[in-house]
Amino acid sequence: MLTCIIRYQIDPTKKSQFEQYARNWGQAIPRNGADLIGYYAPHEGSSTLAYGIYNIASLADYEAYRARLSADPLGRENFQFAQRERFILREDRTFLKLASEPHGEAR
Repeated sequence: MLTCIIRYQIDPTKKSQFEQYARNWGQAIPRNGADLIGYYAPHEGSSTLAYGIYNIASLADYEAYRARLSADPLGRENFQFAQRERFILREDRTFLKLASEPHGEAR
């Protein structure tokens, strides 16, 4: 299992547009095959950093998922929304694998 972490630099004056973008991905991402952890908008501290986090089984599954997402009507619409509104200033993707398992029991 891989975890994709998308780090966004957003325009702080357009936080509400990013939040709409996040809600749209909340619908489109799961139905196209990724396990969405969530999208996170600024609250305290930095007003320009936001994140999207989801799990995918492999890089091959990621490629198939991206193809489905680009064909999804809401996926296409959301991408165009971001391009039109220009609230995303920068976007970086990192793929990580969990290294801490097995986890201990909680106290």
